[in-house]
Amino acid sequence: MNPSKSKTAIARMELANRLFFRLYQCANLLHKTGSRAVESEGLTTQQWAVLGALSREEAQQGMGVNELARYLMVSRQNLTGVIGRMERDGHICMETSAKDRRSRLIKMTDSGRLVWLVKAQPKIHAYYEQALAEFSMGDITHTLHYLLKLLENMRRLDQGGDAETWVADESAAA
Repeated sequence: MNPSKSKTAIARMELANRLFFRLYQCANLLHKTGSRAVESEGLTTQQWAVLGALSREEAQQGMGVNELARYLMVSRQNLTGVIGRMERDGHICMETSAKDRRSRLIKMTDSGRLVWLVKAQPKIHAYYEQALAEFSMGDITHTLHYLLKLLENMRRLDQGGDAETWVADESAAA
């Protein structure tokens, strides 16, 4: 066994562990501090994400629950409760699809659009500015680039990708 390769593999796994733990912490703090940023509008980070998804040009005609769940990368079960609360609060509504009468689409209501565009957006932008303090445009661009690469790899894993192959590769490298 090559000792330097073994040290490299160990160092890589230690760094990977630190990276994924920091991502876990960031996700938890995003939920906590992001929800705090928009709580006066009656929103959580999950609701913020739903409104953001529905505000996109390509979602103006609405999105099916499965489509929205895929876009947000959450389970349909996790999304169902959020959708129910948002519908109760008047931010979204469910409508029958004009293309397929069996299908129901989630749409942002006028009230939801007001909350999203007028009330929440200034608070979200202020949150972004505070969270990205001391980040240059280059820092933000590079971070986004690497997160997209990581997201694509994780998406492949979610679709039953290379997990076993990676384990075998790591065993061979050790």
